[in-house]
Amino acid sequence: MSQQELLKKVIDTLEHLGIDHMITGSVASSLQGEPRSTHDIDIILAVQEADMANLVEAFAPPRYYLDAASIREAISHKSMFNLIDVVEGDKVDFWILTDEPFDQSRFARRYSENVMGMILKVSCPEDTILAKLLWAVKSGGSEKQFTDALRVFEVQYDILDMSYLKKWVAALSLEEIWNRLQKESEII
Repeated sequence: MSQQELLKKVIDTLEHLGIDHMITGSVASSLQGEPRSTHDIDIILAVQEADMANLVEAFAPPRYYLDAASIREAISHKSMFNLIDVVEGDKVDFWILTDEPFDQSRFARRYSENVMGMILKVSCPEDTILAKLLWAVKSGGSEKQFTDALRVFEVQYDILDMSYLKKWVAALSLEEIWNRLQKESEII
């Protein structure tokens, strides 16, 4: 099963189970900016503990590794759990939707996009940029995260909501890295 097939199975399963979700991370930045290979798929979930058993059942061993205790802990701590395709080694990082204002805002703004016959709920380009900049800062200066944000900024520039971006840059204290992104952009 390829990464694309795993993504399709995950999306189909989430839709079937009625678990609201959003594609983010490198899959989103590849759709909106410069495509690149990635070792995992990042998905934000609005999931409840009641959904856990059905999710674990849908991704049962021996093909998959999905630990119910990890899901329970992630829901409790608003953190992350993994699904691993044991045969191919592909991984899905499921991030639990938090009550943080930025998480709520970006989840509410997601849009649907048809990608290779799949309807994906994807982070808006502005939110992809902001999330990538946040990860770049949190990781101590990841150039990969910064470059992803820069490429989305350049490709999507004509349609970006700059007032939204500036509002969240200030709210998330991203002024320094935002200024760097604008300086390095080939657009401005």
